[in-house]
Amino acid sequence: MAKVRILSDRVANQIAAGEVIERPAAVVKELLENALDAGATRVEVEFRHGGRSLMRIEDNGHGMSRDDALLALERHATSKIVEAADLDRLASYGFRGEALPSIASVSRFELQTREQGSDAGTEILVNGGKFVHVRDCGRPVGTRIEVTHLFNSVPARRKFLKTDQTEAAHIVQCVRLYALACPRTSFTLIEDGRTVFRSPECATLAERIAEIFGRQTADSLVPIDAAGEGMGLHGLIGRPGVGRSTRHEMIVFVNQRPVDSRTLNYALIESYHESLPKGRYPLAFVFFECDPASVDVNVHPAKREVRFRSEPQVRGFVIRAVLARLRELGTPAGGAVQIAPAGGAVQIAPVGGAVHVASSDVRSPGCSRNPSEPAKAGTTNSATPPDIRATSAAPRIPVALAFPIPPPPAPVEIRTAEIVIPPWRFLALAHGSYALFETAAGLVLLDRRAAHERVWFERLREQFRSGLVPSQRLLLPVPLELDPVSSALLLDRLTFLHAHGFEIGEFGRNFFRVEAVPAWMEPADAEPFLRDLLGAFRDGRLPDKDTDLAREELARLAVAKAVRLPERAGEAELQSLVAQLLATRTPLTSPAGRPTYIELNHSELARRFQK
Repeated sequence: MAKVRILSDRVANQIAAGEVIERPAAVVKELLENALDAGATRVEVEFRHGGRSLMRIEDNGHGMSRDDALLALERHATSKIVEAADLDRLASYGFRGEALPSIASVSRFELQTREQGSDAGTEILVNGGKFVHVRDCGRPVGTRIEVTHLFNSVPARRKFLKTDQTEAAHIVQCVRLYALACPRTSFTLIEDGRTVFRSPECATLAERIAEIFGRQTADSLVPIDAAGEGMGLHGLIGRPGVGRSTRHEMIVFVNQRPVDSRTLNYALIESYHESLPKGRYPLAFVFFECDPASVDVNVHPAKREVRFRSEPQVRGFVIRAVLARLRELGTPAGGAVQIAPAGGAVQIAPVGGAVHVASSDVRSPGCSRNPSEPAKAGTTNSATPPDIRATSAAPRIPVALAFPIPPPPAPVEIRTAEIVIPPWRFLALAHGSYALFETAAGLVLLDRRAAHERVWFERLREQFRSGLVPSQRLLLPVPLELDPVSSALLLDRLTFLHAHGFEIGEFGRNFFRVEAVPAWMEPADAEPFLRDLLGAFRDGRLPDKDTDLAREELARLAVAKAVRLPERAGEAELQSLVAQLLATRTPLTSPAGRPTYIELNHSELARRFQK
């Protein structure tokens, strides 16, 4: 049997690094927390090759003396806490004292620091956990840490890192979180010599959001400030109807600490249940305040998650606070917004770009588009689609076309020699969505939207593959302002978008103009569609290396904008739809995997009626 032995400090630090330093972004996170805890008002972050070759964090905080700098590289050495009871009144980001020795054990680590009143600074170089030198250096008050050759002493760990682009995205997201948490601190982020964003000191959170995410995003937010039950919630939330396809812009902080809290995330999503369609996520930049003793920030090795002592109470408080604020937005203001009295249902319908909220005597408060409302001006069909679409509450710049919208592409060729189309006799249209047909085998119930989505999906996919995508130029370009990450994603994929019907030009820092859109898209849908598309790029749903898969996913996203159904349809139109659907490669399901039609044969009908 092997003997029990005590691990050396170097091995212990490398094991600890496996828990704390999982990727380059974790290094940036730990060093940023130390800089902010040191009272820094200016922080500069630079990295190269996704953080593999270089990460540099420089601040103008208090700095350290030589003794403190050497002691900081020892395990469990910290200035944040003394006793375990200090965790119940924690007011700093870091507190465990594991970050610096863990980072230094798996990289080439160089630290330069000087505190106020010292004539010279201190420089410490550690390579793979071994001290190389400790000497004086000249530098201003503050600290500069440079981490190179991450995981050079544990090369197996480098194999588990993702691509440079993915690791860079995690670093950028990390810096953005702490820039939002500390708006009065100046942040600069540099990637491979290029400035990703530079945000000066901001007086308010709204200014910082405008610096990072763009003025259009900031203008679509409203402030929230609620307190009670020993808790508080303040920050900015999106207006009703304004949503995103991903959660990248739903950010929560607990006692100024950016965290990933399921309790708070689900509370926000549930609060917008009546204000956003399914699959959309609200915009939120909110700070939740509570007694430090009622939240455990030490439940995760990287301090990424927190646990509340009373999660139902927290969830209920957040839902009530957000719902109250959303109801306040329904108060009449210049006739743009109206809301029903308490107990009445709320229905949202677009009225010239504003949000109109009408009352109803239905008891259940469900938000849906009013079917009696006329179609939005500029649509190509006589009625709006039955699904709810996220619309911006901010006024839209009117858009006109240089020439009329070209007719839709030719229908998919029906190969009658290959496919035998059974005779389907149209019977009726139910609820405007379901068409009933009689067949020799029984009955068929067709979902119009699912069938149209399948037909349009295969049309668009064939267009994308052939490279013949009809496009329409706009008389007035659509402005598009993005955050630095989305801006970089868009710039890297302009060639891909131009090949698929878009024409987008750069018009300043993080600002673009959409000058042409595909023929299947309405100009007013260009901005929300491009934001959703960039969210899919960020999530990796449209891979750069697999063009065919990217085109297929683009077609899947496009059918939601291409399909616009009138409320009524004639027999000829529905028979044509059936013919086109059965000519597709997979007529049984929509691109989202939903059935396009359900068949009830004679035996099934007999069984249902107990014959």
